[in-house]
Amino acid sequence: MDLEEIWPIFGLEIETPRLLLRPIRDADLPGLVDAAIAGIHDPSRMPFGAPWTDAAPTDLPRNTAAFQWHLRGQVSPRNWHIAFAIHHEGRIIGSQDLSAYQFADRRTVNTGSWLTRSAHGRGLGTEMRAALLQFAFDELGAEWAESSAAAWNDASLGVSRKLGYELNGVTRVSPRAGEPVDEQRVRLSRARFVRPDWTIAVRGAAPVLAQLEIQPVR
Repeated sequence: MDLEEIWPIFGLEIETPRLLLRPIRDADLPGLVDAAIAGIHDPSRMPFGAPWTDAAPTDLPRNTAAFQWHLRGQVSPRNWHIAFAIHHEGRIIGSQDLSAYQFADRRTVNTGSWLTRSAHGRGLGTEMRAALLQFAFDELGAEWAESSAAAWNDASLGVSRKLGYELNGVTRVSPRAGEPVDEQRVRLSRARFVRPDWTIAVRGAAPVLAQLEIQPVR
C-alpha cells in the first residue's frame, strides 16, 4: 500500500491560480518551520489565541512537528482538524487549517491560518481561505464557516469582510499572560459566500470523504 491508501487525507490537493494547498506531511515540516522562523507578525503583538510563535527558535521546530502529529491522531468522522501547507512558487509560505466537530450534525467548519511575513500584502491570504471555503461548501457540503481574529487584526478581518462573513460576537482572550485582548468572531453562510472569479481544482477528494464518512455533494 502507498501512503495515500493508508491515510487518504495525504492524497488531497487543492489548486488555485497561484497556490497549491496540501495536507501537511512530514516532508513539509522543514519548509513550514522555515516559514515560521522567518517571521509571521510583529513580535510586540500576538495575533493567535495560543502564543506558539513566542517559542524559542530551538523549540519551535519540535513544537511544530509535535502539533502536526497530534492533529493527525485526533482525526475521526465526528471531529477533525486538517492543516494544509500553502505552496507558492516552489516553497511553503504558511498554513491554512480546516476543522470541524460533530460535522454530520452541525455542518459547520472552522478556519485558521498564517503566512510568513514576506508573503503578506499580496492577496494570498484571501486566496487560500477562499480555496478552503469552496472545498468546504462544494465538496464537503458545509453550510456554515466560522473563524475569529484579534479585534485589532485588520488584515485578517479584512479577508473575512471580502469573503462575506458577518460579525458573530466578541469574546475576551489572553494569549499572553496579563495581556487580554478582544477576539472578534465571524460567521459565513454558504449563500453569503462572495466567490472569487476563479474556481479550485481538487484532486483526491473522494477517498477523503470516505475517510471522514461524508456523503458526496454531487
